[in-house]
Amino acid sequence: MAFYEGLFRVLGLEEWCGTGASDAPLSMADLLAQSAGDGAGSGPAFPFPSLDNLNESCGNFAQTRDLTKGLEDAFLSAKDSIKAVLDPITQPLSWLLDGALWMFAVIPWFIMIPILVAIAWWASRSIAVTVFVTFAILLLAFVDHYAVAMQTLSIIFVCTGISILLGVPTGIAMSKSDRLQKALVPVLDLLQTLPTFVYLIPLIFLFSVTESKLYGIAIILYAIVPVIRLTDLGIRLVDKDVIEAANAFGMSSNQRLAKVELPLALPNIMAGVNQTIMMSLAMVVIASLVSAPGLGVNVLRGIRNLELGVGIVAGIGIVLLAVILDRVSKAALSRVDMTHKTH
Repeated sequence: MAFYEGLFRVLGLEEWCGTGASDAPLSMADLLAQSAGDGAGSGPAFPFPSLDNLNESCGNFAQTRDLTKGLEDAFLSAKDSIKAVLDPITQPLSWLLDGALWMFAVIPWFIMIPILVAIAWWASRSIAVTVFVTFAILLLAFVDHYAVAMQTLSIIFVCTGISILLGVPTGIAMSKSDRLQKALVPVLDLLQTLPTFVYLIPLIFLFSVTESKLYGIAIILYAIVPVIRLTDLGIRLVDKDVIEAANAFGMSSNQRLAKVELPLALPNIMAGVNQTIMMSLAMVVIASLVSAPGLGVNVLRGIRNLELGVGIVAGIGIVLLAVILDRVSKAALSRVDMTHKTH
């Protein structure tokens, strides 16, 4: 990089640049470049002053791999402290997931299927939705995917339930405090846009792949965002005139929340629950990479072993579960909307 070498000479930094060397491991690209020759002169005359380009002219500039190694070293040095704090807090999640997996496996199919159909009817009050749920579950059982489908369903029930229990109060707190909302929105943006595989990277270093909380935490972090956002939005959209009327009747803040704001915000909250369920299902398939049981394992097996039929059947099973959960939650949302309109 002749341009930057000349620049450092003009600035009188030639001696300073002559010292310093990186102790970060060589990347594969660097090893290939070394084996093929340094390729001097093949780059642009005025390259962008990136870390790697500056390092070629001045050894005291860190390289990109120094940055990534520094991040890794910082995380590994804090790993034991983080693990000591998180282990006792997250251990109940492992117990819940293991318990749910055991319960769904132990209950016989001729009891579990009627229970699931009854839940679908109770939530939707729709004959069409209930018939579809029955048909879809029986179809999964007919192709010998009942057991893995129940594993996936048990994980979704636990992770969605925890997401709702944590997300709704967080959304309520955000709706009551502009300062808290401004602080949490960047965190929610990060959780919502972070690639799904990236959730797993720090968790693999913190927990053993045999621990259920490894994939449980990843699913909850990925799925909790919609219910927080839509709870906050729903309460903030409550008509100010209704709030003033509640204040005029002498309601306390807790009474106003329980009797006015939450009932009026319920359609938005239910929409958030629907999206949380869908995102839990999406993440539980990715989590099969870190020992999450269920249909995702068969999808992974189809990819690894090039078993086309296994992957397609498991994928169709995931689609059926997604449609079941979506139709039941949307039917429940429609019921909430109708109740809200009649009142």
